[in-house]
Order: sequence, then structure tokens, then C-alpha cells
Amino acid sequence: MDDLVLYFLGLCLPLLALYGVVRCSYSIWWKPRWIERKLRQQGIRGSPYKLLVGDMKEQTRLITEAWSKSINLNHQILQRVDPMTTVTVRKYGKMSIFWFGTTPRLIICDPELIKEVLANRLGHFEKPLVNPLLRLLARGVTDLQGEKWAERRKVINPAFQLEKLKVIFSLALILCNLNWNLYVNFSFWFLEFILKGMIPVFAFSCNRMIEQWKEMVHDQETCEVDVWPELQKVTKDIISRVAFGSSYEEGKKIFELQQESIMLAVEATKSLYVPGFRFVPTKKNRRRYELAREITSMLRDLVERKQNAMRTGKSKLDDLLSLLLHSNEQNSSSNASGRKVNGLTIEEVIEECKVFYLAGQETTSSLLTWTLIVLAMHPDWQEKAREEVLQVCGKSEPNFEALNHLKIVTMILNEVLRLYPPVITQFRHAYKESKIGDMTIPAGIDLVLHTMLLHRDPELWGDDAEEFRPERFSEGVLKASKNHLSFIPFGVGQRTCIGQNFAMLEAKTVLARILQHFSFELSPTYSHAPSNFLMLQPQHGAQIILHQI
Repeated sequence: MDDLVLYFLGLCLPLLALYGVVRCSYSIWWKPRWIERKLRQQGIRGSPYKLLVGDMKEQTRLITEAWSKSINLNHQILQRVDPMTTVTVRKYGKMSIFWFGTTPRLIICDPELIKEVLANRLGHFEKPLVNPLLRLLARGVTDLQGEKWAERRKVINPAFQLEKLKVIFSLALILCNLNWNLYVNFSFWFLEFILKGMIPVFAFSCNRMIEQWKEMVHDQETCEVDVWPELQKVTKDIISRVAFGSSYEEGKKIFELQQESIMLAVEATKSLYVPGFRFVPTKKNRRRYELAREITSMLRDLVERKQNAMRTGKSKLDDLLSLLLHSNEQNSSSNASGRKVNGLTIEEVIEECKVFYLAGQETTSSLLTWTLIVLAMHPDWQEKAREEVLQVCGKSEPNFEALNHLKIVTMILNEVLRLYPPVITQFRHAYKESKIGDMTIPAGIDLVLHTMLLHRDPELWGDDAEEFRPERFSEGVLKASKNHLSFIPFGVGQRTCIGQNFAMLEAKTVLARILQHFSFELSPTYSHAPSNFLMLQPQHGAQIILHQI
């Protein structure tokens, strides 16, 4: 009997080893080469596949070289922000591929094809699987897809449909990235009522920064300020007040820990992930998990305090967290075993809170920072914007009607979003073979929907595509280019960031308040160094010199 067992083991082990070798060979050699051949047959070219690592060494080299030095004061920033894409497109054309390890990445910058991919009618294109270390940042609704995304949305949606919503409604939309169809079901007058209620929150947070700047300028006549952290602080204060009913100071520790966590997460994405590596107790891995535990613990305390306050009647439904908890309670029921179904667990609520903190301020702070930098580079447009603000608003806080009349300010913000979109690319993964346009996309390809490249296409925007010309938006977004789908700073399709109205209104309010009180120019210490750390941001800060007016 023992001899029989040994015989079978002796037979099976070599077969298992052979199977493992075949699977490994298929994954790291035959499949990539097969996909490469399929794409080349359709005229799609790119760098040749290199065993296992692809173009990752070259990508790291290009980024290191690009980020080691600043660039001239112009808006030709793509080479610095995304050098791998720039080199690939320049060499192989706008529809071309490079390799992230064993996975081919197909660059797409055709507006019609981008729309087709994001529409995802057959459900074949979803977000790619990310490095597990990146998921330590948050695993909320924006990270989910398919049925799980729909189920989570069902729980969250009612929190955004209460008539008491006021300020919270549109903020929730931008954070949770809900379906556009939900948005259009609400009447425009109700949206206008909500947006009006936001402006005092924006102004209150901004006014504190304005007063601090005035004191600094008064003492020194002029003053140099790095506006990047200043504007981050303002947008963090806004999200804290609107989402949690608190202030930036109360959430300061969470923001600081999340910022460190983001830096470590970005670093992890620059290298090929080896399965199981996240369990290796390296110094950085230990720090990543330590940050995740600490942030989770702090948010758990926040959620539990809010729950207790709601039970005792000490907290009203006046911030996003209380509305989310209320909606969760309404959607929760118990099955025969006593386990809640349809509702969120405390852990899932905590993950949504992480999304609130992460997504609620990065986009607007990036937009505002680049707007001030660009207006400092173009003082003629800065003066035009200031004249408009003073004519429409005077020195008073702008209201909803006044903000809607700021045509030049809107043109400037749109042009900054075109040249400096906060999110420069969107990624989708082809989980099944699909067709887009005339192309057949094999399963296993990452699609790089390149917003920044699309926004700079001379065929769509003209020969001055890389110049700052806000007047191109003088007749609105739809007539700014040759294709109305070529301007997508907030995405397009089912998961469009429908909170764009919230972001634009917040940006208008803060920019108007700054223009009412200061003129500004770039400091000699400013280094023009746009870089992509999840969001587009200035690598060495945004130093400007303020002059009170």
C-alpha cells in the first residue's frame, strides 16, 4: 500500500511541476506575445515585450530623469508629468502600447473611443485590479465595481435623497461618484437650492485664510506664500465641516496620516507587484499597515461617537456621516441568524469615511493651486478676472447668483482644467475580448484613457493647444473644440464625477475671494515642476508673492 502511494506521488509531483511551468510560461511569455501579435495585426504598434518586466525599468528611468529638474515657465508639461506616454506616442503614434510588467497598456486619446470604453455597455471594461498595498488607502464605493458597486450604492443613495440634505447632497455626489441617471432625476431648482446652501461654508473656511494672509502682508507689505498647502488646508476644512460637522483642526491628524499613506502607496505602484509581497515585513510594509490601523482606529472612534450622539438625540442629520449612518440603519434588516443584511458593516462605513477624506478635497485644491500659478504667469488674465469679480461682487462675499455671472472666471477655470486636469488618466481593464470602434481588444489589456493627452491634441484644439487661451471657452464647453467629448476633466460615461458642479462652485468662491483682496505674482523661488502623485500637483510647492489691494 505504501509503495502504491509512493508510486502515485512520484507520478503526480512531476506532472504538477510541469503544469506549474506551463502556466508560468503561458502567463509571462506566450500570452503577452500572443496579445502583442493580435494588436500588431490591427496596426497598433508599441515597444516590444521584455520578459516579465516589460517597460517598467524604462518608465522608472524616464520618471526619475524628468522629475529631477524643473521646466520652463510654459504649459508644455506632458513630457515631465508622464514621460512614458510622451515617448511612446511620439515614437509609435497616438494609439500605441507600452508594457507594465506582463500587462500591455493601450493608450487611447480618441474622444469617441474613450466614451465607448467608459459607457461599458457589455460590462467587459472595469477598473483594473490594483496593487493590494494601494487598497490600504480606502476600499469604499469608488473602489467597487459591478454588482458590489450597485449594492453599496443602494445603501448610500437614500442618504442623498432626504429633503433635509441642503449642503450635503452635491458633496455626497462628488465623493461617491454615483450614476449620472440618478442626478438627472432631481429637479434643477432643488440642485440650485442645495448649491446656494454651500457657499457660506466655502466662504467661512476661505475667509480665515484671507485674514491670515492680510496680517502677513500688512506686516511685510508683500509676502511670499506657498499656496499649495494653504489651499489644501482650506479644502480640507470644507470637507470636514460639510461631511463630518467638524473642522480641519479636528481632522488634522487623519489628514496627515493619509498624506503619508498616499506617498507610500504611490511608491508601491511604481514597481511590479510580486504576489504575497505585502505580507513581507519590510520597513515600509510595516509602516503602511501601521498607518492603515491608526487611521481606521481614529475613524472608528469618530463613527461610534456619531452613532452614540444620534441615539441620544445630540446629533441631527446635518452632515454626511450622520446621513450615511441614518440611511444604513434604514436599509438594514436582520435575517434568521440575526445577521444584518443589505446594510453596511461598521468596517464598510469606515472605508466610506476614508473616501470622504481622500476625495473630498484633492481635486479642488489641485485646481485652485494651478489656477493661481497660471494667473501669476498670465497677469493680463488675472486682471481681467479681478475686474469681473469686483464689478459683479464688489468686496462682498459672492452669492450663488453672482458666481453664475462670472463668465471670465469660468473660462479661466475651464482652461486650467484643460491644461492641468487633476486626474491625468483613467484606467480600465478588458476582462473579456471586446470591440471598440473598428478594433478588437483582447482580454488582459489595460486601457489608458489619457485625459491630458486628449486635452492637448492639436487636431481637436488647434495649433495653440498647449497655450493658455481661456477665450476658447467663451461660447461654452461644447464649442471650445472640434469634438465636445474632447474636454473631460471630470470623466465621461456611467461613472462621471457628477459632483463637478460642487467642485466648480467651491473653486469659484475661493478664487473670487482671493482676487477681491490680493494681486499676486510668481516668486523667484518657484520651480515649475508639475508631477503626478495620484493627483496633479506642484512637486516643489507653489510659491507666490501676495500684494494686498
